[in-house]
Amino acid sequence: MTTVTPTLNEPVEVALRRFRRSIESTGLIKELRARTAYETPTAKRKRKKAAAVARLRKQIKQSLQPKKLY
Repeated sequence: MTTVTPTLNEPVEVALRRFRRSIESTGLIKELRARTAYETPTAKRKRKKAAAVARLRKQIKQSLQPKKLY
């Protein structure tokens, strides 16, 4: 459960922004949107495969040496 306690003399908008940021970082909104609509098993496999490929590309990119700047 995400809670945000507003400090003294803090505007409501700022506290609301902190609350939204904390919920976004926990991944609650992403999970909620995923649960609202049914995802077919084929689409689920396709999404997971694309995420795995993206992770692999990121890992390969980070393991390569940086390009020379001259």
